[in-house]
Amino acid sequence: MPANPMTLFQLAQRGMSAQMVRMNAAASNLANAGTVSASESEAYKPIRAVFAEDLDSASGLASVDVRAVVREQAAAIRQHNPDHPLADANGDVWATPVDENAEMVEMLEASRQYQNLVEALSTAKQLMLETMRLK
Repeated sequence: MPANPMTLFQLAQRGMSAQMVRMNAAASNLANAGTVSASESEAYKPIRAVFAEDLDSASGLASVDVRAVVREQAAAIRQHNPDHPLADANGDVWATPVDENAEMVEMLEASRQYQNLVEALSTAKQLMLETMRLK
């Protein structure tokens, strides 16, 4: 039995879900920017969504799937701050390696992609309503 082809609405839903995961990852990274830890291994590591193309053979449409959310391998930043309560014997603390500007760009880009999908759905809805009025 052949599979039902993917609809425009399903395609947009997948894209919107992927952009939400991307925005949530950036928000998590921003929330942890500036945090410090007692050791390099305890420092927060930024997360990223990993996307993969998913081809629907029934319709020929390609969509996106979130395959995983992974931690980056960025090294924590050593800061000398002997007065900090988490400072080690050398007086160092370890800051998270989050670039706040890059995260804001990531969030803005994901937000715009989400908005583009909402606009596409709105246009499709309007076209469907116009088609029904012509009958």
